[in-house]
Amino acid sequence: MLDVSQSQARPPDDTPVEAVPVIEVAGLSKSFGANTVLRDISLKVHKSETVCLLGPSGSGKSTLLRCMNWLEEPDGGAVLLAGQRIGIRPGGSVRMSDGDLAAVRTRIGMVFQHFALWPHMTVLQNVMEAPLHVLKRDKAEVRREAEALLQRVGLADKMDAFPTRLSGGQKQRVGIARSLAMKPDVILFDEPTSSLDPELVGEVLNVMQSLARDGLTMVVVTHEMSFARDVANRVVFMDGGYVVETGTPDEFFSAPKSERARQFLARYTRG
Repeated sequence: MLDVSQSQARPPDDTPVEAVPVIEVAGLSKSFGANTVLRDISLKVHKSETVCLLGPSGSGKSTLLRCMNWLEEPDGGAVLLAGQRIGIRPGGSVRMSDGDLAAVRTRIGMVFQHFALWPHMTVLQNVMEAPLHVLKRDKAEVRREAEALLQRVGLADKMDAFPTRLSGGQKQRVGIARSLAMKPDVILFDEPTSSLDPELVGEVLNVMQSLARDGLTMVVVTHEMSFARDVANRVVFMDGGYVVETGTPDEFFSAPKSERARQFLARYTRG
C-alpha cells in the first residue's frame, strides 16, 4: 500500500507555477484507421506538477501519453515542450527529422508498463547506457550518478544483477532510475504498476511519491486511485477520447462534476 501518512507529496495549493508549461497539448487528435482515439485534447503541465490521467480502459490515456513524445504521431493539434513545438519543424508543417526528434525525446522521460530493460545488460549498465551513448557524457561521472540513482530507488545491492534476476517491482524501479539518469524536463509514466503483482505495487508507488515530493514534473497514467488522490496536483479524467473533466484530487474524488466520472469512481469504491 502507498504510505503518505508521514509526508505530504503535493506542494501547497499556493505553490507558484511557471508561466510557460513544461509540456502543453493543444487540440490533439489521433485515429487508428476508422477508430478515433483522441478528440481535440488540450492540457498543460507546469513545472513540479504531478498530473494523473484517469479513465476506463480504452479511453485514450496511453495514446495521449505516447503522442506527448511523438512515439505516436498525432493527426492534428500540437505538442509543445517548454513553449517549443515538437514533432514539426518551426515555422511550417514539415516533420522533424528522426535525429531532431530523438534529441527532443532526451528531455521527455518515459517509464513503460512492461519495463523495456535491456536483458543483456546489468542494472547499472541499463541506467548508464543512455547518458553515455546518447548524451556522450563522461563515464566516471555517469557511473557515480547511476549508483546514486539506484541507491535512491532502493536497488544499490542489485547493480550487477541482470534483469532476469529481478522482480517486477525491481525492474520498474530500474526503469525509473534509467529515466532519471537523463535528467529530463518531465517523465511520462504509462500505467507503471499494471504489470506487477499486488504486493509489489507499493514499492514502485513509494518511489514515485518521493519524486513528486522532490518536485519532479510527472504525467502518470494510472488505475491506482490512492496514488492519484494523495500525490497528484491535478487529475484529468478521460473517456471515449475526450477530456471529460479536470480538477484537483479533492474536487474530483469528493465532488466529481460529470455523471460519467461519478460512475467511474463508484466502480472503484465498490472494488
